[in-house]
Formats: sequence, C-alpha cells, structure tokens
Amino acid sequence: MTDVNGGEIQADGRPGAGAELAQSLSEAAARRPRRKDIRPLAHLLPFVRRHIGDALAAGFFLLFSTSATLGLTAAFKEVIDKGFAKGSHGSVDSAFLLLGGVALVLAVATAARFFFVTRLGERVVADLRRALYGHVLSLDPAYFLKTRTGEVLSRMTTDVTLIDQLVGASASIAIRNTLSLVGGLGYMAVVSPKLAGFIVLMVPVVLAPMFLMGRNVRKLSATAQDRFADAVGYAGESLDALDTVQAFVREREADRRFGSAVETAFDASVRRIRARAMMTSVVITLAFGGVTLLLWFGAQLVLKGEMTPGTLAQFALLAIMAAGSVGALGEVWGDVQKASGAMDRIAELLNARPGIAPPEAPKALPSPVRGEIAFQDVAFAYPGRPDLPALNGFTLTVKPGETVALVGPSGAGKSTVLRLLLRFYDPQGGAIRLDGVDLREAAPAEVRGTMALVAQDSPLFSGSAMDNIRFGRADATEEEARAAADAAQATGFITALPQGFDTPVGERAKTLSGGQRQRLAIARALVRQAPILLLDEATSALDAENERLVQQALDAAMSGRTTLVIAHRLATVLQADRIVVMEEGRVVEEGTHADLVARGGLYARLARLQFGVEAA
Repeated sequence: MTDVNGGEIQADGRPGAGAELAQSLSEAAARRPRRKDIRPLAHLLPFVRRHIGDALAAGFFLLFSTSATLGLTAAFKEVIDKGFAKGSHGSVDSAFLLLGGVALVLAVATAARFFFVTRLGERVVADLRRALYGHVLSLDPAYFLKTRTGEVLSRMTTDVTLIDQLVGASASIAIRNTLSLVGGLGYMAVVSPKLAGFIVLMVPVVLAPMFLMGRNVRKLSATAQDRFADAVGYAGESLDALDTVQAFVREREADRRFGSAVETAFDASVRRIRARAMMTSVVITLAFGGVTLLLWFGAQLVLKGEMTPGTLAQFALLAIMAAGSVGALGEVWGDVQKASGAMDRIAELLNARPGIAPPEAPKALPSPVRGEIAFQDVAFAYPGRPDLPALNGFTLTVKPGETVALVGPSGAGKSTVLRLLLRFYDPQGGAIRLDGVDLREAAPAEVRGTMALVAQDSPLFSGSAMDNIRFGRADATEEEARAAADAAQATGFITALPQGFDTPVGERAKTLSGGQRQRLAIARALVRQAPILLLDEATSALDAENERLVQQALDAAMSGRTTLVIAHRLATVLQADRIVVMEEGRVVEEGTHADLVARGGLYARLARLQFGVEAA
C-alpha cells in the first residue's frame, strides 16, 4: 500500500519497519531507566493476587526459613556453652543433635521457599507476558503511528526479562535478606545490647562508601550498556540488509565498524569492572575490619565474665549474617530499581487504550451480511497530519455483489478507503455504513469478519503453507484450504515443495518468491468466504502469465461478493462493474472504462499513459 504521500505503509497501517526493528530493540534495551521510586512494581500485585495460594506459601516459608536460620545461631551457641563448656560426651551429642535438627528444618524450609517463590515468579511473568501481548493485539494502527514497533517489542521482551529476573530471583533475595537483617539485628539486641550498639555505630561507616561508590558503578554500567547497544544496533541493521552489504562488497567495512563498536563497549565494561572491583575491595575491608573490632570488643566482655563464649560466637554469626544481608541487598537493589523502571514502561503500554474499540452496546450487523457499502461525505486525516487530509468529502455507494475499482494517482486516498472500511481508523467527518449500520456503532471484529483483504504486500507467517491459508479461517477444512489454493493458482508450486502443503515456508515465508507469497495470500483471503473482498494491488507481484491466471480466479471469486479493487495497472480493472476515479481524497469521475475514456478527463489521461493513444 501507499499512504497519501505515496510512502510505503503496511496492510495494518503502520510504516514499513525494515531495518529499524533490530536497532530499536537495542536502543530501547540500552535506555533501561532505574527508578529510585519502586511504586511502579505495585502493578504486579494484581498478577500476584491471582495466585494467592502460592503467594501465601512463599511468604510462610520465607518467614520459616529466616526463623530457622536465626535458630541455627542459637543451636550453635548451645553447642559451645552446653557442649564444649561442660566437657561431657552426652552434652556434646545433645547439642550437635539439636544443631543437626535445626539444619534439617532449615534445609526443608529453604527448599520449600525456593519452590514456591520461583513458581510464583514464573507464573506472574507468564501471565504478564500473555496480558501484554493480548493487549498489544487490541491496539489500533494509530497507536503504532506514534510508537515504533521496535519500542513495543522491547517492552515485551527486554523489560519483561527484567521483571522475570526480579520476581524469579531478586525479589526473593531482597525479601529474604531484609527479613534476615531485621531479624538478625533484633536478635542481636536481645543477645547483647552492648555489642548491638557497637554494630549500630559501625553500619554507617560500611554503607556510606558502598552507596557513594555504587553510584559511580551504576553510571559506568549505563555507559557500557549504551556502547553495547550501539554495537548490537549496527549488527542488526547490517544483518537485516545483508544482501545489500554483500552486493556492494562492504563486508570488511561492516566487520570493521562492528569490531570498533565492540571494542568501545569492551573498554566501557572494563572501566565498570575496575570501579566495581575497587568498591568490592573497600566494602570487604571495612566490613571485615568492623567484624574484627566487634570480636575484639566481645572478647573483652568474655574475659570480664559479662558474656559466655557461646554468646559471642552466636553474636558473631548474627553479625556476619546481617552484614551478608546488607551486601546482598546492595547487589539486588540495582535490579529492583531497573525492574521498577521496566514495570513503569510496561504499565504505560498496558494502560494504552485503542482509539478504535467496540461501543458499550454494539449494534449487530444484519445476518446474513449483504455487503452494501456507503461512504457519506467522509473526511479523514491520519493522526499527526491533520493539515493533510487523505479523504475530503469522499462519497461512494457500492451495491451488494458489485465490483468497484478505485483508480487514481498515488496519494489520492485509495488505500485509505480500505483502511476506514476495515475500521482501522474512524473518519473525522461523515459516516461509513455497512448494510445501513454505521461502523462506529458496530464491533470492529464483527465488521472485519465480513471482509477478506489481499494487500499489495500481504505479510505471511512462519509455519506451513497450510497454516498460512488457514490463517484466513481457523476452522477451514483441508479440502476448503486446497480449493482456495486451486482458485489462487497456488496448488502447483505448493505441491512441488518437499512436503507439499505441510512444508515450512520460513519466517515471513521468505523461502517463497514474491509471486508465490502473493498467491498464498490470495488463497488465505479466499478461504474466508467473506461477503466483501478487498483487493489492494493484489496481482502487482505476479508475472504476466500468473497475473492472467490469478485474475481469472479472482473474477470467479468476485462473483456474488461485493468487491473493492485498487489497481494502478488499469488493465486489471477493465471488467469492473464501475470504475471510480479518485484525486485529492475525493471522487472526480466514475463509470465504465469506455465511458471514462470518452469523457477525456483524468482517467482518459491515465489510460493514454498506460495503453497508448488507441485507448482514447
């Protein structure tokens, strides 16, 4: 299809993506924002509530495993104070049995915690993916004129992956270590208030450099991501146009540019690694220095008789546990912030509302649909181009079963007529009716269910030839699909494939020629058996012989159906019941081929250009 300016537009109304898709994905991945505000993560709560059983079990075992971990320190204290201190075998055995029992409980609780937390996380991510994809399918083409397809795919892939990391691992680590930190600090205050006070004084000394140096590490990480995204973006662009790269013998230059981008990304990563290593060194030094001072202070209390050796050992374990929890929280906090930014972007997409949606009480179309189409003084301009109307006072009535051809120069608004009829957009003025029902009062899915579209470049999908034909109607029988292929003159090349109709045709059916893809698209439209047939340059990709054969098939398919045909080659519309000539978004002439040539107007000029003087 072409838009009102003659630019390429896909059948769904979006600009042709081409090589920008891979670059968009990589650019979006590099721009992952971190948010100090983690409130966007609350958008995950509805998904968690759907599986409240797993959530409660995960919460229970998180508390249980944390309690068991704290209990392990108490059991260790008993080993020292009531086992070794008493010096009896019975006391040592009892203490170690208690320690082993607590360890066994901890093992079971940890395994259960891992199972329920991980299963809950995977379930939430699966539900989020389904909800996101289903919602994107409901958005109208106008949304994709404002938002690049690559950006949407980035949110569905990279951002969801960040959420997967959060709910599958980081959230569990963060909650577990938060509970361990709070529980450990509380338990330390009970075990020894003096040593607990010492810990409170030491915490800021350890945390301050971690946060200060961590800020620099985050900046360097973002820089490294930017440089890597540049490399991936260029690689995606080059691979998407590999035939062009090879045709111009630019493989070496492409490799050099990619290699340079990779080395730049590597240098940025090394700077990040160096800063991270320095931060790790400082934090470990301060942390273990603090633990050493703590043990020295505790040893003084033991020598004074104010504390038992077992209590000191227990406190040391609690301190190490708390320090480990702080370190783990520092590790995952960046993941939590990143996931918060990702969730904010995902929520923005989920909150997007299509401009084309069913009314609260849709008006049903007559059954069966007769196929009478009426455009009444329609005015329409694409979003973002309000000063450039695609249709301006367009009026046209098509009778049931009539074949009407729309012709005219590029930018006349021909393809726009089909998009409005499919209700990809609503007009800003006038009305469009199908069997007397205003399309704005009907459900879009019901309207589209009455139509079959063959576009100039109809996208096909990975799968088999049979899968692509049945995409037109999922419940079509094999016999109906084969009959549609016969009608589209596609059976010959399909049966010549290695597995016939079951042969995989590759991504976007790239294993087929342009003409073969177009005939498969025609078969997909014919199998719908819809009362309205929309043909937008449907035979443009076919050679002369195949065009003649397919045109015969389409002529038979048009019988009894309302058909709108768009064609630049006038030879394909000579047998139409009526030819409508469009210019600047309105009807300027209509009639049969002979009548229009005789008038000497725009159609006659187009005919002279294509057929020569004899046509006049």
